[in-house]
Amino acid sequence: MKKRSLRILAVIAGVSAALSLSGMTAFAEEAGSSNQQAAAPNSMFTLVISLLFMFGILYFMAIRPQKKQEQQLKEMQESIEVGDEIVTSGGIIGIVVRKGEDNIVIETGGERNKIRIKSWAVAENISAKERKEEASGKKADTSVAAAGLADEDEDDTKKSKKKKKGSDEE
Repeated sequence: MKKRSLRILAVIAGVSAALSLSGMTAFAEEAGSSNQQAAAPNSMFTLVISLLFMFGILYFMAIRPQKKQEQQLKEMQESIEVGDEIVTSGGIIGIVVRKGEDNIVIETGGERNKIRIKSWAVAENISAKERKEEASGKKADTSVAAAGLADEDEDDTKKSKKKKKGSDEE
């Protein structure tokens, strides 16, 4: 991606240098000619062409990629299913328990806290990424397991079993 961006920037620099050179030439001709009104449309044409070129660059470098990213985010938010593991824009990690039209109920942490959030607040669908990776043959660790949240649940169950054993012996 970076190499492609660098190539595009190099082409842009070359074209803008060529346009500015042609603009300077037009102004030089304008200064040397006795008929300045004939040269004015030529310089106006160069100005319009350079502005259109710059708008085209802006569209392909900024507007188009942003629209594409927004479309992908919207598709991801619409494809959320019950049981998916998601990350909100605020950084909360949870499992989808219930899904409404514009809100989602997620379950977080070892205490099984439930939080209701808006669907637009979902930043990442971890389960969907895992399904894609499994389909392509790759396997990755989940963020919850990597963060240690899954281990907390296991530790809590082990502690409660030990307490039960201790109370049974008495």
